[in-house]
Amino acid sequence: MSKYNVVLKKIREPESDCSGIPIILTDETIQERKNKILNLMKQRKIEQLIIYCDVEHAGNYEYLVGYFTRFEESLLVININGDITQILGNENLNKVTKSRIQAKAVHLSQFSLPNQPQRADKSIKEILIDAGIKSGVKTGIVGWKMFADGPVINKNIYDVPSYLIDAIRNIVGNEDDLSNETDLFIGENGVRTTNNANEVAHYEYGAALASDCILDAMNILKPGVTEQELGDKLVRYGQHTSIVTIAASGPRFINGNLFPTNNTVKYGDTISLTVGYRGGASSRAGYAVSKNEELSQVAINYLDELAIPYFSAYVHWLEKIAIGMSGGRLFEEIDAILPRSKYHWSLCPGHLVAEEEWMSSPIYESSQEKLLSGMIFQIDIIPSLPGFGGVSAESTVLLADEQLKLNIQSQYPDLWQRMQKRRDYIIETLGINLSPDILPMCSTVAYLRPYLLDKENAFSCQKQ
Repeated sequence: MSKYNVVLKKIREPESDCSGIPIILTDETIQERKNKILNLMKQRKIEQLIIYCDVEHAGNYEYLVGYFTRFEESLLVININGDITQILGNENLNKVTKSRIQAKAVHLSQFSLPNQPQRADKSIKEILIDAGIKSGVKTGIVGWKMFADGPVINKNIYDVPSYLIDAIRNIVGNEDDLSNETDLFIGENGVRTTNNANEVAHYEYGAALASDCILDAMNILKPGVTEQELGDKLVRYGQHTSIVTIAASGPRFINGNLFPTNNTVKYGDTISLTVGYRGGASSRAGYAVSKNEELSQVAINYLDELAIPYFSAYVHWLEKIAIGMSGGRLFEEIDAILPRSKYHWSLCPGHLVAEEEWMSSPIYESSQEKLLSGMIFQIDIIPSLPGFGGVSAESTVLLADEQLKLNIQSQYPDLWQRMQKRRDYIIETLGINLSPDILPMCSTVAYLRPYLLDKENAFSCQKQ
């Protein structure tokens, strides 16, 4: 099935290497982001763009503003002439002065939490008009996802609360003037799908932090350790996570619970560890054993039947990905080496990340979308075989052409050195012929210990 000879052998683990210093987006980057949106609005003849935000769905709003509106919903209204208004609730109204782009504020108290004081002097429609939303002009709505079947996007479905869509419809007047334009941000050639050197440095902090946390959790894992103790290693520095933190030993979701408990690790347990921050997530899945003989009879062939085929596909992904290839081709490469018909993976084998753990993906069946320099990818292949626990080494990488590499090297030399050291580890220690277009965003890319009580042995790859 595979051209790779995957072996489990003693390997030095990668070094924790998060810098500990968050990189702030520059004023130049924020202006570049605004200009990109305005240019696309002009190309599509969109005269006003309305961007929705809540805590779970904030990436497109935060892309321009620099923050998300805690506790509350909000809207960002962009006029084709560049005028911008934030529509804010009670507890975020004062944040307009912190906005990374110049904007005025309009107060909509209905965005506030239940039973907080409400202003009853104006209707929602009147407040939206005060914010600059006009009638009779082409209007784009941006939520947080596209309603797409492959490359075809249905622009008449909106993932924004109906009380807002109803009010906007009432103002705009003509239904034909209203459309879902979320793909301005996250679709093919969307402005958020690629990153400059400053954005890469900004996101690398979170990707590397997640990786370091996973490594620390793996290294304290032993029988008797509680899920809470593992979880304590995963959440760090008070950073906002981009995904539910998982530290689970044995069966998951008991009584609907998603979070670590006082349940302890036991010999033979399946293990799941996941944490993510802005810029990327890391996860590991395997068994709480130190050797094959400690697996149950049901799972005794875990290495050969699931873990090694998964790692082979992971290696193939790292070696085959290239700038300019279509997402559909990479999808086919993974399907050929790890057939869906047998391994039952159903999601995209790789997706884009930013503020969100999953932003969007150009890698889907028959996709003609091109993989571009500046894309930050999560390697997210999730096989499932009956009778076996999971296997995962999910991690984050950047596609970079020569110009982006030069920009990173000149603007962020310490980051460049970390990325080169990570490449050397993957190539020299793990035996992977890493694509020249990849810069690892963290140190644990491709580092997989399937037997999680064995702290010394990990997978490496030898060509046959």
